[in-house]
Amino acid sequence: MPNVLVNKKKITSFKKTIMVSGDKSLSIRWLLFASLASGISKASNLLISEDVLATINAIRKLGIKVSLNNKECKVFGRGIDGYTYKKNIVIDAKNSGTLARLLPGLLINTTHGIKMIGDKSLSQRDFKRIADPLRKFGANLKLKNKKKLPMIIIGTKNPKSIKYFETRGSAQCKSSVILAGLRATGSTIIKAKKSRNHTELLCKHLKIPVSVIRRKKIDIIKVQKVQKFKSFNYKIPSDISSSAFFIALTCLIENSSLIIKGVNINPSRTGIITILEKMGVRIIYKNQKIYKGEKIADIKIRSPKQLKAINCPSKLNTGAIDEFLVIFLIAAKAKGISFFKDLSELNQKESPRLKWGSKILNMMGIKTITTNDSIKIYGNPNLKINKKIIVKNYFKDHRVFMTSLVAALAFGGNWYIHDKDSIKTSFPDFLKIIKDLKNNA
Repeated sequence: MPNVLVNKKKITSFKKTIMVSGDKSLSIRWLLFASLASGISKASNLLISEDVLATINAIRKLGIKVSLNNKECKVFGRGIDGYTYKKNIVIDAKNSGTLARLLPGLLINTTHGIKMIGDKSLSQRDFKRIADPLRKFGANLKLKNKKKLPMIIIGTKNPKSIKYFETRGSAQCKSSVILAGLRATGSTIIKAKKSRNHTELLCKHLKIPVSVIRRKKIDIIKVQKVQKFKSFNYKIPSDISSSAFFIALTCLIENSSLIIKGVNINPSRTGIITILEKMGVRIIYKNQKIYKGEKIADIKIRSPKQLKAINCPSKLNTGAIDEFLVIFLIAAKAKGISFFKDLSELNQKESPRLKWGSKILNMMGIKTITTNDSIKIYGNPNLKINKKIIVKNYFKDHRVFMTSLVAALAFGGNWYIHDKDSIKTSFPDFLKIIKDLKNNA
């Protein structure tokens, strides 16, 4: 059976220290900023995944030299105006929404049309949400059916600053406009619903003219045109979204404990930690430090004696948007009924994740009530699975695959999970770490 992972055995309790791969969001952002810097930038622990490799290929097509080996990546930046815009450039973002939404912000001054394409899953996602504000700068963006990839970007020689209100809590949309603002004359003003702030923190570290006023529900971001910034080195911290699968597994396996080393615990990314603490999980940060504006720590987790249901506050959604599939698994074992709402953004990911979260739970024997933006999960602390479960046709969404394997290891049953190569987009080492946990359980 090609490219299918078969798991027929639960994992037993474990006590382990692990390190997960570099943060994907920071890996992609480092590459983009390094491509604009003046001089040679170096990164260690860069995530080597299909999404990151797609970013490397993209900046190479724009005339930027990149060297890559197992230990270090070097980007030979040519300055803020160093991109070479040749005719007939086609950039394949593969499965990366981050690349496909951020890079167009830097291409608003292209002198030739640039075509952006992606895989089947990415090509179904909404790109009107970045095309609309980028057009206001003076660029012309053409989309299939006015919404989807492929996208053709035709730039303007004189991008003009804009005012933009980002209402979805999308860090990708916000970052795309910030990057465009770095090329525009005047001050670009962004009012943004709270979301990941990696782009703003990196700009602050690099002394790029981006300022942030934080208010209760929104951030007001002011962006000025940048003239030059120096090359910089970066040791990419471990990814909390990748760590989430092992955090969840520890929560679900009795008498287990885990330490994950050097994880990015940026407060805009730790919604899963807050949610799990409300559900009765004790999580400790050790060896905390600030690195180039980002909070880093070792995360220590112990499996709780009992998980509590949660009525999850919507304000935690943006900080946990990529982790809800595994949060749903934990709710499946909690005592009581858990409720999650205002999650329509989940269906704008690589797959309609809210629907898939409900579908996986239903296949496991967990009752759910699902709407377009909410899910009610009827937990069963004694859940054990003794049947065959097949997971396929999920748009090769890496998080669906990894969530399904966590469920198989935690609850048992005969699982046949298709498209195991989907993990190459974000976390190629996932199965290797799983194997290590099973061998040392």
